[in-house]
Amino acid sequence: MSLTSGRRWFVGILAAATVAPGLPALAQKPLNVVTSFSILADLVREIAGDTVRIQALVGPDADAHGYAPTPGDARSVAAADLVVVNGLGFDGWAEKLVRASGFKGRLVVASQGLATIRAQAHGHSHGHSHGHGRAAVDPHVWQDPLRVRQIVASLADELAALDPSRADAYRARAGAFGRQLAELDSWIMSELAPIPAARRKIVTSHDAFAYFEARYGVDFKAPRGVNLDGEPSAGDVARLIREIRREKVRIVFLENVSSPRLIEQIARESGAQMGGRLFTDALSGPDGPAPTYLALMRHNVVRLRDAMLAE
Repeated sequence: MSLTSGRRWFVGILAAATVAPGLPALAQKPLNVVTSFSILADLVREIAGDTVRIQALVGPDADAHGYAPTPGDARSVAAADLVVVNGLGFDGWAEKLVRASGFKGRLVVASQGLATIRAQAHGHSHGHSHGHGRAAVDPHVWQDPLRVRQIVASLADELAALDPSRADAYRARAGAFGRQLAELDSWIMSELAPIPAARRKIVTSHDAFAYFEARYGVDFKAPRGVNLDGEPSAGDVARLIREIRREKVRIVFLENVSSPRLIEQIARESGAQMGGRLFTDALSGPDGPAPTYLALMRHNVVRLRDAMLAE
């Protein structure tokens, strides 16, 4: 076989593999996606399945608020096709890492375009600031499934733009997941509907539930603001304990990303009961009760419902 005819033979084989039914197609390189924390990784996974490689820089049961990136994180970001961060001050370290790593891909801020809630003055359920008396936007947008539905639609568009060959599949999976999120929202409404207004009061470790509160009408109080860094003053803790007693708040919850010490102290001194553990800023591990976003929300709602209905 001559060199020219050999080339024609090879080109013909490639063309046949591309168009002929039953012949194997050339393997397509999966997108490499890095997210700042575990909840965003799960949302990407719901949209893309196993067609992308996904890495969460902050994994299960870990606090993403004040995470310190490693050199390995910088290498992962530099090699990524897509980086997804939450924004709103939740994971500012990740945005700095993107700038410092030499990343050349697409950066997506998941919260961009969403209606947000401002954290007001210190002393109410979601009324804490980042410090220095300045109001801040609450970053915990994933506590509202309908906002997550918006995030999922935007992520599907981003993936489709980077990988047009799978665009229809990404959008189809995002649509199906969006319907699950709408069903989740309806289920939460129905689960909480029997709870009287006087019982819709809960204490948690930090202000992570403003969006849940706005959507579902549960009054959350916390000793810490929207971040977990720093300790509240003794005066702040004392005021919260007096408020718990005055308003007859009966239940306090631990969070999976924070130390139990302070919330256990508040329970002892206020007379409130411990209600178990909520998953706020991170998923659980795969063997835990909240390995996915849907499981996280269902776990939290069942715990909250049972606590508020308990005699």
